[in-house]
This record gives sequence, C-alpha cells and structure tokens, in this order.
Amino acid sequence: MVDITSKSNTLRQAIAAATITVSKQATIDAIVNRQVPKGDVFEFSRAAGLLAIKKTSDVIPDCHPLPIEFSSIKHEISGLQILITVEVHTIYKTGVEVEAMHGASVTALTMYDMLKPLDTEVEITHIRLVQKTGGKSDRFIPDTNTLSCAVVVCSDTVSAGSKQDLSGKKAVEKLEALGITVTDYTIVADEIQDIQQQLEKYVEEGYHLVLFTGGTGLSPRDVTPEAVEPLLDRMVPGVMETARNYGQQRTPYAMLSRGIAGYAKNTLVITLPGSVKGVIETMDAIFPQVLHTFTVAAGSRHD
Repeated sequence: MVDITSKSNTLRQAIAAATITVSKQATIDAIVNRQVPKGDVFEFSRAAGLLAIKKTSDVIPDCHPLPIEFSSIKHEISGLQILITVEVHTIYKTGVEVEAMHGASVTALTMYDMLKPLDTEVEITHIRLVQKTGGKSDRFIPDTNTLSCAVVVCSDTVSAGSKQDLSGKKAVEKLEALGITVTDYTIVADEIQDIQQQLEKYVEEGYHLVLFTGGTGLSPRDVTPEAVEPLLDRMVPGVMETARNYGQQRTPYAMLSRGIAGYAKNTLVITLPGSVKGVIETMDAIFPQVLHTFTVAAGSRHD
C-alpha cells in the first residue's frame, strides 16, 4: 500500500456510474412492477452496492480502509438501459473513486444476477469514474517558476561551523520538488539583529517567500519568532495552526513550537523548526496550498 501518513485529511468526493442494458421491454416492466422472482432489483442491488463501497479495501489490495461518511446509489431507466450512479464522500487522506466504482460494479453485477433468469442478454457496460473532487488535484497553485525564494538557517552551531546544516537543505530540497527555485540560502547565528537584517534585505529585494529554519523552540537562544514578528505587517496565524495540528498528530511535542507566519510587505515569511523531521512535517502540512496566498495577495480569485 502507498504510504499516506504525510497527507492531511480533506473532503473527498467521487461519482461513478455503470450501465445495465437489457434486451426487451418485458425485463424493464418486471423491474418497475417488482415482479422479478429474486426480489426488488433496485433495493437489493442498492444494498449490495452500499456494502461493496464499505468493503472496497477488503477486496482491492492497495486500497486503504477509510471512513465512508456518505454514500448514495441511484437508478435511472432510459429505454432498455438502466444507469446506475454512485456517489461517495469521506474526509480522509485519500480519495474514494475506487470505492464509488466498486459500488457501481457490484450494484450492476447484482442486477445482472437477479435478471438473468428473465433475460439471457443482459449486459453490463461503461463502468466509469464520472467525477472526483478533493485532494491535490483540486488545489489551485500559482506558477511556481515566478516565485523568488530564500532559505535562512538560524543556528549558533551551524554558523560557527561546528555542525552541518541538514534542515535548511531539506527545506531547499522540498521547495525545489515543488518547482520553486531557491535563489538564496544563508546561515545566521541565533541573534535577533542578524535575523532581522537578513529578512529586511530579502524584503527590500522583493522576495516572494522566505523560510527560516531553527530558533522556534523554547531554549534561551531560540529567538527567531521574536526577531521576525516585529517586521511582519500582517500575520497569517492559520498557517502555523495547521502545522502544529498536523505535527501534534505525529509527536506530542509539536505544541511546543513557536513558529509564526505572515507578510512583511509583499514577502511571505514562514518560520520552521530546526530539526529535519520538523521541517519535513511542517512543509508537508502547509505546502503546496500555502502558495495560494500569492494568488490572493495579488487580488485575483480562483473559484
């Protein structure tokens, strides 16, 4: 199974369909009049389809078990065809398109089984995904090639040369994986003045995004939030609220992070933890969706 532990829960929806074709009007009449010997075709097949939706992970090896929070199965007769429509919703880390298609398949197969004594030419056709929403495919992300970005490592030991930087390089790596070119990478000591001077330089140069790593904890030398906050014109508290919530689901110490985020003029500033794991988890929590702030800041709108 694919590892989805780094993903966040979002509302996921999918609609799938299948078509049943019969060979004669008498079959349709028997369905409508509830005269099929095996029972009410619509109700039996609906029940089977609902069970199939819930049991998808039991029969499709790579499907993750997930909470089904809404499901609906509808039948529509058109001539000698019956269109089956299945809709499934969840709030989870992965989508429900396979669940919807599995539901449509089993609904159709149940109908076939119930109708075959009456009609030997029943066919199941066009099992397909009609629509899916939620997840990364729905996120509107601006052109990352237009963004200028810098990464600043705040660390006494790294700046003194007694320790190698890993967290800042990991931040660079993850940004580049998103198509964002990091045009400046620098290391400063845990000094408020040094941190502020570096940020003021980037703001003056018109950088779109500046990431700081380190100095967001509770040790006496952790001063990154104190250095950055006075230079921010507008806070974006939801960014770090999301990061801390995400982190707290993975470690009980995420609540101790004092990271902040906001705009200094037109520069988005985000302060990350100093550990590699902290950088990975924080960036997984907020990227790429945080990049939508550039679209909003520019005054454009995505519906």
